[in-house]
Amino acid sequence: MRSTISSGYTRLPKAHKISAAVVTAAAGAAVALAAVPATAADTHTLKTVAQSAGSFGETQQAEIAQQTDAAIAQAKTTAEAATKAAADKAAADAKAKVDAKAKADQERANRSTERKALKPAAPAAKPAAPAPKAYADNLDGWIKESMDILRAKGIPASYDGIKRNVMRESTGNPRAINDWDVNAVNGVPSKGLLQIIDPTFKAYHVEGTSWDIYDPVANITASCAYAADKYGSMDNVNSAY
Repeated sequence: MRSTISSGYTRLPKAHKISAAVVTAAAGAAVALAAVPATAADTHTLKTVAQSAGSFGETQQAEIAQQTDAAIAQAKTTAEAATKAAADKAAADAKAKVDAKAKADQERANRSTERKALKPAAPAAKPAAPAPKAYADNLDGWIKESMDILRAKGIPASYDGIKRNVMRESTGNPRAINDWDVNAVNGVPSKGLLQIIDPTFKAYHVEGTSWDIYDPVANITASCAYAADKYGSMDNVNSAY
């Protein structure tokens, strides 16, 4: 738009200024030529110049208007492209979020299925039974093995009490037999380490030991069970019992 200045002049846009300058130049040329006496040919020339100047101004304005329209169109196209790019990016971001959530959901579902498909864990293996305790095949070993059985059964006895009575009754001979006392006279001689008779051995036999009266451990264990019942403990026995 034109803008009015206080001096009374009207300020022209740049495009109009260029056109005005061209027209002014053309007019000046026409005035200069008018000062010279004109022939018929000269008059024709002046008209041609005047027409050319006018046409040039109109052409300049048309080109400027065309350039302006092109710039506006280009700006519009750029703005539309930027808007479309922003919209495409927003859509791509939204799709990426949806895809990521769908993938995460699928992975959780797969893990859940895998857990359900797992076979139950096999029951823990039972601990191996401890190896049987080894005992020496002598009086010391026989007494110790018998004492472990007596403790398990809650029958009182001590190592010293057992050994003391064994040494008095048989001197440590598991095959010892008494063939002269009253029991022998009655047909039931005392036998083994602690000189016990068959009826007593059978009556006080301790489960888990041999039924052989001459077996050292079975003989000691049954004799201690009898002594505990009759005397409170083999430790309390100091003579024939």
